[in-house]
Amino acid sequence: MKIVELGSVDGFIAFDLDCPMSAGGTRLAPDVTRGEAELLARAMTYKFAVLGERIGGAKAVLRADPEHRAAAVARYCEEITPLVRSGLFFTSSDLGTRTQDFVTLPDYRTDSVMHQDVGGELVDTIVTGLGVVAAADTALDGLAGRTLAVEGFGKVGGGVVREAARREGRVTALSTAHGCVVDEAGLDVARLFELRSLYGDACVGRLGLPVRPPAALYDVAADVLVPGARTGVLDGDRAARVRARVIAPAANVPYTRSGLRALRQRGVVPLADFVCGAGASIGYLADRAGKVGDAESAGALVNETIGRITAASLAHPDGPFAGACAMAQEFLGGWRAPSELPDGPPLAPEPV
Repeated sequence: MKIVELGSVDGFIAFDLDCPMSAGGTRLAPDVTRGEAELLARAMTYKFAVLGERIGGAKAVLRADPEHRAAAVARYCEEITPLVRSGLFFTSSDLGTRTQDFVTLPDYRTDSVMHQDVGGELVDTIVTGLGVVAAADTALDGLAGRTLAVEGFGKVGGGVVREAARREGRVTALSTAHGCVVDEAGLDVARLFELRSLYGDACVGRLGLPVRPPAALYDVAADVLVPGARTGVLDGDRAARVRARVIAPAANVPYTRSGLRALRQRGVVPLADFVCGAGASIGYLADRAGKVGDAESAGALVNETIGRITAASLAHPDGPFAGACAMAQEFLGGWRAPSELPDGPPLAPEPV
């Protein structure tokens, strides 16, 4: 793992492998850490590996308050421009950043399919949510009538909710930083989006439902739980309380080793985060290769690819997370020397 400390802004870029090309998103929050960057870079390595791409995983983290976000991102983009121009590092949006933040970088293409606006959302965001839902759909052999508990209602969480509803799934629980709401009959998705446009994350308090603490989402009975926050949210203690049948993460590195073990012991199916969240990576890679011409073809490719990889991972005797890791490690072993391989799968450290 190579760590580059940024000079223009408080933050780091983690490069998981020493290779000619690395890629990964840029995350911005007041409390991101070097360790978080390392974990997320490892997840990107595994993501590219299951997709069969000889690209190293990377991740940038910037520490800044929301009111200083624009200035921090502008300085950061100026600093990394030489890395992007040389082909060593490619980046896109993540928690706290937007696709439009990177318009000044040399590789930003205004004609990219992934940068098209569809109904007020960019395609790269749409296909990320679509990928999460495609994985859950595969694990359950269909989402019609299934219930989902979704953490987060931002760009990715919104995409998950919209795509789940399109497949006739029922979102029965939703949480944001302002709290968690539950309706076993199913939340009114159209109303949710109306309220989000007016109140942002505070929309959960405008539904006329009791508002529980955000973490209460993990205790809700549902067919699918979609973790969408930070790393390590499913440790052993929380996993022992989960009442979902399938975990389909929208966030990277949600599991600790004890959390995975607890889920498996209880018969909960833990899908790999680096597969569920691969939608944007699939789309960008296909767009660069000229394999998609519009939002519809990008979505179809993401749906097929994530569905196929998820199905293969589910066949592993130790479950889909282990199955996806085995697929990634086999591919990595085909182009990296043993001494250059990652020292383990992308799992968060246990809480202290």
